[in-house]
Amino acid sequence: MDTFAEVVRARRGDAKVGLRFENQQWTWGEVVQESADRAAALVSAVPQPADRQRHIGVLLENVPDFVFWIGAGALAGAVVVGINASRSGPEIARDVRHADVDLIITESRLAHLVQGTDHGLAADKILDIDAPGYSEFLEPFRGSALPDTSPSAEDIALLLFSSGSTGAPKAVIVSQGRLARLFGPLAERTRMRRDSVAYLCMPLFHGNALMLNLGTAMSVGATVSMIRKFSASRFADDIHRYGATFVNYVGRALAYVLSRPEDPRDRTGTLEVAFGTEASEVDVARFSERFGCTVIEGYGSSEGVFRINRTPDTPTGSLGVAVGGVDVRILDETTGEECPPARFDETGRLVNGEAVGEIVARNTAHTFEGYYKNPGAMADRIRGNDFWSGDLGYRDADGFFYFAGRSSDWLRVDSENFSAAPVERVLHRCPGILSAPVFAVPDPATGDQVMCTVELEPGATFDPVAFGAFLAEQPDMGDKWWPRFVRLTERIPLTGSNKVDKAPLRAAAWNTDDTVYVRVGRTPEYVLLDDEARARLEAEFAAHGRAALLPAPAPAKIG
Repeated sequence: MDTFAEVVRARRGDAKVGLRFENQQWTWGEVVQESADRAAALVSAVPQPADRQRHIGVLLENVPDFVFWIGAGALAGAVVVGINASRSGPEIARDVRHADVDLIITESRLAHLVQGTDHGLAADKILDIDAPGYSEFLEPFRGSALPDTSPSAEDIALLLFSSGSTGAPKAVIVSQGRLARLFGPLAERTRMRRDSVAYLCMPLFHGNALMLNLGTAMSVGATVSMIRKFSASRFADDIHRYGATFVNYVGRALAYVLSRPEDPRDRTGTLEVAFGTEASEVDVARFSERFGCTVIEGYGSSEGVFRINRTPDTPTGSLGVAVGGVDVRILDETTGEECPPARFDETGRLVNGEAVGEIVARNTAHTFEGYYKNPGAMADRIRGNDFWSGDLGYRDADGFFYFAGRSSDWLRVDSENFSAAPVERVLHRCPGILSAPVFAVPDPATGDQVMCTVELEPGATFDPVAFGAFLAEQPDMGDKWWPRFVRLTERIPLTGSNKVDKAPLRAAAWNTDDTVYVRVGRTPEYVLLDDEARARLEAEFAAHGRAALLPAPAPAKIG
């Protein structure tokens, strides 16, 4: 199939149950009809702009109308703009204006986020699916035929805002053709088939859920069992209740599931495959064992230029190898030269930091469909014919890639450059730690210091003596990797797509109401950072003329 619209049309009249939500269900044929009704309503409500397609902003949790409007956009040749409900009202207004949204679909619990006029839309262009007027809006179009015209492969199907974990979110362009081409390889990779049951708990405004789950399931006619939002406490029960065979995930989702008590049914349940990104090696192994399933980690991005997948011979900790014949390399961010192969000691620790660089796909710039109305962001990604991912990595002598964090995750301690990801891998092995993002904070004299924020597993307590002893026992723990500051928080901040959001952690640093421990010199000892110690630290910054680098004095507590 050449377009996403054709994927949707192919499910017309299909009597197989396609969508389940709470106590309701729809056949695929009914899903297509609901989409056709909304496509007709959209065409009637929004005049065709002279210079672009119609743009629909969808500000919903994972509810059936989100699915129906995705289908409506495909059929009508309109652009569906997923709006991240975890952002503030002003931020959403900025996204709406930037994406040229003509019509917003929202619900009562989120409607307050689009109150006012900062987004530039009139009140009648904001539809609340829980309000009586919504049914009246749709009623004249019930039973509409599929549109007579079909979009082209080059037409935009989606604008997917990036997670915003490394700056302001960017609207990634996804064409009808690109989306349709994804589903064949993804169906094979996820082992999706017509009798599969996909559990959809990640947010639909993010490409992971839309591409890996909903779109792929639709392409083969599988059943999608959907919930409003991810919940670790109900995950196992939902898997068993729906008889789910597949689930997609992002970020720390597996860790949160594993922090919940095991259900006796888990090991003999129906789950076959979990597919996602950014889970730790430990969590992958534990989740696979607990649910008796295969966990497939892959590296990719909304930009869709290249993928790195694991193979049977992929070493522990590696992302795998590039697929599809794409020439992916590790290049120095400053010189553009290829970094040397990674070398490891007997513990598996990287010993040549100069191996770390940016992950770059050579001669692929022409395949990147771009960021909507954002030439500055485009320039950051495109250099000549190459696509620069913005992610750090290294590659061993056998060609296997390793993730080293975002481009903002560089640390420089005592003149040594290293990335956050290897440090995080060590910390995540520490008993009782659920999540421990690592980031740079300024050193009083020069360069950076290492800081981590720790979220504990339910019921666990932090023992600074045991923590220091654990780090001292890790053979792959670099001397300069030790966290100078350790902050304890009830909940690590996440982006709307479930990735760790380090921005507020960096901004607050050690100035927080949360408990913070500080390392004593270069020993394994950690002590509480009290007011007296904070004052000494601030004086040290002032003595070196670096007081401007101190964090804000009174940030809000996270959690």
